Amino acid sequence: MGIRNPFIFFFFLFTLHFSSAESLNKEREVIELKGGPKDVAWVVQLSDLHFSVHHPERALNFSKIVGPSLSMINPSLVFITGDLTDGKSKDLLTMKQDEEEWLEYQKVLEDVIKRSGLKKNMFYDLRGNHDAFGVPAFGGKFDFYSNYSINGQLKRSGLVNSVTIQTGERSILFVGFDSSMSLGLRGPTNLFGHPTDQLLDDISSELSALDSQPVKSVIKIAYGHFPLSFSAASHSGRTLKDTFLTHNLSAYLCGHLHTKFGKNLKRRHESNQHPLYSHNFFQLNGHGSHPGNLKTCSDGATEFKEFWEWEMGDWRKSRAMRILAIDRGWTSFVDVDLRLGAKNVILLPTFPLDSRFTLERSFHKCKMDPLYFNSVRALVFSSSPIVSVVARIYDSSPGNLVMVLETPMKKNGDASSRADLYTCPWNFKAFEDPSPDRFLLQIEAVDIRGRSTLTELRPFSVGGLRARLSWNWKEFMVMGCQWDALYYPILWSFYLLILSILLIPKAISLVSNRQYTYKNFISNKGLVSCAAWILSELYNVPLVWLSMIVYLFYLILCPWLSGQVFTEGGERGYMTYRGWVLRLNKRAKLDFHGYPDIMVVVLPHLYLVVLPTVIVIGALVAERAIFQDHLRALSAKKEDDYLVTNKVSASTHGRNKTLTLLHRRWIRKILLLISSAICWKHFLNCRALIKAYAMNPLIHFPIYSMSIPLFLAYTIYKTSRAE
Repeated sequence: MGIRNPFIFFFFLFTLHFSSAESLNKEREVIELKGGPKDVAWVVQLSDLHFSVHHPERALNFSKIVGPSLSMINPSLVFITGDLTDGKSKDLLTMKQDEEEWLEYQKVLEDVIKRSGLKKNMFYDLRGNHDAFGVPAFGGKFDFYSNYSINGQLKRSGLVNSVTIQTGERSILFVGFDSSMSLGLRGPTNLFGHPTDQLLDDISSELSALDSQPVKSVIKIAYGHFPLSFSAASHSGRTLKDTFLTHNLSAYLCGHLHTKFGKNLKRRHESNQHPLYSHNFFQLNGHGSHPGNLKTCSDGATEFKEFWEWEMGDWRKSRAMRILAIDRGWTSFVDVDLRLGAKNVILLPTFPLDSRFTLERSFHKCKMDPLYFNSVRALVFSSSPIVSVVARIYDSSPGNLVMVLETPMKKNGDASSRADLYTCPWNFKAFEDPSPDRFLLQIEAVDIRGRSTLTELRPFSVGGLRARLSWNWKEFMVMGCQWDALYYPILWSFYLLILSILLIPKAISLVSNRQYTYKNFISNKGLVSCAAWILSELYNVPLVWLSMIVYLFYLILCPWLSGQVFTEGGERGYMTYRGWVLRLNKRAKLDFHGYPDIMVVVLPHLYLVVLPTVIVIGALVAERAIFQDHLRALSAKKEDDYLVTNKVSASTHGRNKTLTLLHRRWIRKILLLISSAICWKHFLNCRALIKAYAMNPLIHFPIYSMSIPLFLAYTIYKTSRAE
């Protein structure tokens, strides 16, 4: 149907655009800083609270410690980046919403706000994956986040919320977003962030909101729940990383991973990475590529696109809290351990910057103002009056630490200041060095009660050189690997390996008609001949071999299980290797949900259950072949010839040991123990799935649950005799 009046059409478009812009602006808030210290702002981040009905101490400690701490720190904003409640049963296997936990969260936050003396609208809390367990739709019956969270109570209904701090000299833009799964599946297949194309557009809109600001510089910081390594690409293939790089983000603050994986969960992202990195598969270290020499303006330097990702740990067990400061455009932070209770003094050096976490563009020589380098600066938060603050610089080049500077720091500001900023002059040119971690800074503060507080030794580089940031293997696994990009390569690598093992030798044997036996292997030892012999023995148990082939194709072509994916209700979904299927869409096609989250079920089953099962089955049939050959040698009374042919030691001790090993079949007994371990692992996996998705193994996933034990049991039976 055509549009009869074009003026009505254009009026409709104008109204739509205006209302859309109005809805975006409605989410933006501005905070004008008053009082000193000048051009300095700081915020607090908390994450992964996991308030639980089974662990009341988490909420109790939060109320007792965080309120007084915030009162002492007096931040401009407080961000709580997800997993506000736990949503888990006592045995940790059933994951769905519990309204009692949300009521506790609401009560505790009200108490914290009261104790801190801060305004409620200074708090921003995000949804994490635990807060979406079993939630069929945002705004629905089981979406307790919308009712009990601070964002929900303040009607911050959008998935993207921004707030700007105006220091007088610059604008600091904070953009928070909710990328949790819109169709909240139960855990464990609810692990990743799922930014949509619309969400990425909204984030881009907010990050560019101040780009037209004519005079003031803008510092952009984003915060969310999921690290980028656990954030999937959108439907069109766009990523949060690309969005952040496009808008010159300084830092992305997140949670989700917890301190149990390491305390070094930081990662620098850049636009011109190694080819392997650019494909978003992995990054080997936290600092990214090795920094080059900084160019001057006359060298034709262009602004470098980079940002830092700082995961902060958790309140759940680590009782962690982060203070992030922006001092004259320089961004720094300190992570505070509150496991022993509230701190009396917290120190945050703001300049010189920690060289492990600097941005190359922050030291761009086109923008550097020498006045910014003239003093060492630190924020001091204290519940008692401070008597003295001292800055010390150590030189590590001799092989041990040598103090090269010790100077007292003086407090700037007056009684109207929002916090105490201590500074001291220094000759920064004396510390210029090609090594980014030669010099280390430490601040010490002593309060009126004589209590001393020290910062950690922080490496710094006056020239902006970046120190290396290495990961241990756990930190690399959770921060360095882009799991949504790696899932399919890992999955198809398994199938390529296992089907090559099971099918290619069979095809070769059918074409060549060559027989591989244990004696052939003994006479011509080698990896290829060993594999050919074992597989030939496996082909002699055709039911097992064929069943494994069918089972592997079943896992690709058919649903693995049928489970209840929401908190309540009878609707069940079907899980495949591509995700959960709940219903057909309007085009009568399958919609898959929970990709790549389902990898936490798929990959452990394939690599920790199926692959070991294939190996053990091959070992069982090989052991039977060896035992058969041993029995034939004994029955023919040609033991001496047998030992010579097989190059077994002729010594009596060695001969008796070998005969005992073969005769009593100790290898088989070891394989039976390994088979029991595989079955036990498989049982634990099945038990977890039964609890997670309210299933009966015989009804809802019989093929998945029964095949592996049956394969092993039948093979053990068939290889028990030597006939």
